[in-house]
Amino acid sequence: MRPFTYERAASPAAAAKAAAATPGAKFIAGGTNLLDLMKLEIEAPAHLIDVNGLKLDTIEETDEGGLRIGALVRNTDLAADRRVRRDYGVLTRAIVAGASGQLRNKATTGGNLMQRTRCPYFYDPNMPCNKRKPGSGCAAIQGFSRSLAVIGGSEACIATYPGDMAVAMRVLDAGVETVKPDGETRTIPIADFHRLPGDTPDVETALDPGELITAVTLPKPVGGAHFYHKVRDRASYAFALVSVAAIVQKDGSGRVAFGGVAPKPWRVEAAEAGMSQGAKAVTAQAFADANPTRENRFKLPLAERTLDAVLAQARA
Repeated sequence: MRPFTYERAASPAAAAKAAAATPGAKFIAGGTNLLDLMKLEIEAPAHLIDVNGLKLDTIEETDEGGLRIGALVRNTDLAADRRVRRDYGVLTRAIVAGASGQLRNKATTGGNLMQRTRCPYFYDPNMPCNKRKPGSGCAAIQGFSRSLAVIGGSEACIATYPGDMAVAMRVLDAGVETVKPDGETRTIPIADFHRLPGDTPDVETALDPGELITAVTLPKPVGGAHFYHKVRDRASYAFALVSVAAIVQKDGSGRVAFGGVAPKPWRVEAAEAGMSQGAKAVTAQAFADANPTRENRFKLPLAERTLDAVLAQARA
């Protein structure tokens, strides 16, 4: 048992200030990822800041016609919200495809965005992992890589971002609202929120030290048919080998983002011009810079076939 201190934050700004002032501090809400990592001693925070009492658990309509989702809205409540189901169906479908009902009852919007990779080498303290211990190396590159990234990785890391919700938020052009330790607020486009590994795979998001997510904003609905298809090794409680979040309009145009293939939700807007031409045209451009391993190169044709299934369903 590793000792740590604990406090309950009085406000978002106070939580961010406390996190910046205490080396090794972590925020905790649902704890569905952090507590597991603490048990395995992959995370060993010196101080936990409980943000559950910050009243960030509401979904409100914005003046622009979209929604503002508090960082503490539980996944179950978000997926079930009538406005989300009606106008942002891809988000409901993505959330329901993830984890289990029990975990969705605890997991929060902000925490879901912050979840860490499920790369087996990240979870094994006996193996080198630059994400867990910078500079130690990446065992995955020459190891078992079937579930790992085919694009967006680097010589330092080929881990994938594991979540479903963020893939849907990427196709919806969401924004991530935050507060910094000095009280300054900002909105980070979801496209810029998760970072590619480069030489620093341990730096996973665009957040500054101590910065706290307070909400996620969705723009005005774009209409169209919403789809989330997730291909995995078993029917439930498994992470995606490939997932596709898509919004398809009646004229065949649309948007698409992929999960399970990169260190972040993968969307190449320029590739979407080929939506009306079919899945092959989209994936050829979206994965033009792919660098798969021998074990995971199957993800490239799988991504094409999964998108093709989505487009066939849209046409029907």
